[in-house]
Amino acid sequence: MSTLLRQLPQVDALLATPGMAGLLSAYSRQEVADTLRSALQALRADLKAGHLKQLPDFESEAFARSLGDRIEAERQPNLRPAINATGIIVHTNLGRARLAPEALAAIQAVGADHSNLELDLDTGRRGSRHTHVERLICELTGAEAALVVNNCAAAVLLSLMATAQGRKVVASRGELIEIGGAFRLPDVIQQSGAILREVGATNKTRAKDYAEAIDPDTAVLLKSHTSNYQIVGFTHTPGRDELAALAHATGTILMEDLGSGVLVDLSPYGLRNEPVVSDVLASGVDIVMFSGDKLLGGPQCGIIAGRAELIRGLKTHPLSRAVRIDKLSLAALEATLRLYRAPHDPFCSVPVLRAISQPIADVRARAEKLAAALNGSGFEDVSSIPSEAFVGGGSLPQQHLKSYAVSIGIPPYTPDALAAALRKARPPVIGMIRNDRFLMDARTLTDGEVTAVVEAFRGLRSR
Repeated sequence: MSTLLRQLPQVDALLATPGMAGLLSAYSRQEVADTLRSALQALRADLKAGHLKQLPDFESEAFARSLGDRIEAERQPNLRPAINATGIIVHTNLGRARLAPEALAAIQAVGADHSNLELDLDTGRRGSRHTHVERLICELTGAEAALVVNNCAAAVLLSLMATAQGRKVVASRGELIEIGGAFRLPDVIQQSGAILREVGATNKTRAKDYAEAIDPDTAVLLKSHTSNYQIVGFTHTPGRDELAALAHATGTILMEDLGSGVLVDLSPYGLRNEPVVSDVLASGVDIVMFSGDKLLGGPQCGIIAGRAELIRGLKTHPLSRAVRIDKLSLAALEATLRLYRAPHDPFCSVPVLRAISQPIADVRARAEKLAAALNGSGFEDVSSIPSEAFVGGGSLPQQHLKSYAVSIGIPPYTPDALAAALRKARPPVIGMIRNDRFLMDARTLTDGEVTAVVEAFRGLRSR
């Protein structure tokens, strides 16, 4: 080992060899030097660990090619497209909602040129970015006014800070939610400067619990949709109409954090208990907050809709500028919202809704097509099996969609090793492991991705 360690060349000496000439013409000297240094460090570590018995030929074409592969791998974007074969339609770790082609075109158009982001084209004076989507949101939800910020957490924080700072917010103990990333509603209330007044019990809260908690310092009755968990059994929660009547009678604001926020009824597809935004506002809720990149199917943003006088206060609050939506997300949101208007059918035009509503026969056909293609490529342990898909994104817990998945085994890969290898494919293929088998759910795949998945599996043979 000591002899081999002494034989490791210096970086400068290697850079002067003929084998490096091609790399130095294709890449910067610094890039090649850094890659060489990294490769030598790896060789040194392998020698010390006893994993290596001889050194490579540093002047060979194979060594130069390995360095080129390293440089190309390093040049790959950190944020890159991936194939979602998990069966989770709105997968937070995989970027949540796919955007519709119309939304992508809007991003391209606004990003490539200057735009009237904050210019009133009629007057030539400074305008507001809020006007580009406010009318659309009001049309689709029945709200009097609307405001869009950079995400739903910001929407909740801004709404509370603008309406209840220094005053009390009454919330049910059964609705003090936590979502991904340890985002806890009590912490947000505290950060807003409001004072949390918990009422009821975990499983039962009644309208009278809210009523008894209201005093002159109370500003908001806060309702939160428990979109990522369910409390079942001996339970009760007051209806929105009850709380709306109470709020209006006491001069308080009824506010609801919907989380996901859907603009259309999903019950025809077997998904229940996800309130439609327009129904929430029609029941008397004063302000509702929801996400743009979950069930709505658009870019990341937080939408606040409700009474005009309250929304005006939010727009002028100092925090509003700090959490405002950017121009690219705004362009994508406007394009997505327009897909909810005639003549469009959002269940055909919005990718998230299309994945939810696609007939099981189509899902099965896609799974069988993928299984046949893999089998035709020489993989034998392949089958199409019934599966369960989920909406995801903290929406509709315990509810699933019928689906089909492709189950595959490739000796000597274990399921975990196969999943790890496919994550290194270009693009990465992200599946799931169930019952010690690697599965790829066809509900979250598109027809166009089947070929890419097959190519990723073929690439395993070259490793």
